[in-house]
Amino acid sequence: MTACADLQPPFRRKLLSIEDILRARPQQPVATSRNRGWGGVTIDLHPRYLNCAESYSGLDHHLINYCLSGSGRLVQGRAGSVHDGVLTAGAAFIMPAGYDSTWEGDSNPSARLRVPTALVAAAAEQLSHRGIQVEIRNVFEMRDCVIERLALVLLAELDMKPHAAQALIVDTVSAAVAAHLLRSYNAFEALEWREDRSLGRRELARLTSFIEDNLDRTISLGELAAVVNVSRFHFSRLFKRSTGSTAINFVEQRRICRAQALIADTDLPLAEVALMTGFSDQSHFTRRFHRHVGCTPAVFAREQGRRRSARRPGDIRPS
Repeated sequence: MTACADLQPPFRRKLLSIEDILRARPQQPVATSRNRGWGGVTIDLHPRYLNCAESYSGLDHHLINYCLSGSGRLVQGRAGSVHDGVLTAGAAFIMPAGYDSTWEGDSNPSARLRVPTALVAAAAEQLSHRGIQVEIRNVFEMRDCVIERLALVLLAELDMKPHAAQALIVDTVSAAVAAHLLRSYNAFEALEWREDRSLGRRELARLTSFIEDNLDRTISLGELAAVVNVSRFHFSRLFKRSTGSTAINFVEQRRICRAQALIADTDLPLAEVALMTGFSDQSHFTRRFHRHVGCTPAVFAREQGRRRSARRPGDIRPS
């Protein structure tokens, strides 16, 4: 993630509103929430643009740009800094209100979330007991699973027919966007990622609890990263530093432990045990079980059956 050092926006010209930007830019969105009557965040869906060369005065709102697909080199200039990078699917950037900007290069298909400053201010007021100060960081490039998911929820609503429930959904997502900006991109808060950071005992406990509660299905790295409020980009390194194991290996170890308990304590068929512990089929389950335990599930089950049989006579005591 690249953030500029100078965080004071240069208010020189009239700031462009969410409506003004449509008239200022030559490209128009192919889909938008503007005609839906939604409050909160406005989302515009833009196709790929090649060979852009544009400059604009600052916005009166915050812009989150989430790249949906493709790859393109884009040179962004604002706040006295220039960032030359290749943005790929899943990448995003944040342009806070007030910054003049220049753009050169290719723009990927993108979802552009336009966040009113009043929405962020309202979220900050709910945290006023902390005396929170707000200055959203200028971020040229990052990967953030929370922004990704919130953007995709808004895009999914664009694809649906209008419904009375949409206003409630969009208001909730908009509040989540504002809260996430305050938590992760406020210049007056500590940066989310530090090279020497490790997961704390409570964070590891939350992760373990989440994993144990979801062993019967696929668990993604993005979901695990969201549990401890870090980006998916950093989560793998952070987990390995904190536990000495990769997250994927840890999840599989918990699956095998659950399988051993089910085999030892129940008479469930092995195929059912495989499904209950998140393995795609019994063959896959057998291979991974043998790798971790040193024998197949069938051999383990026979051994556990013998142990149960050996215990039963002793359980009956003379009267």
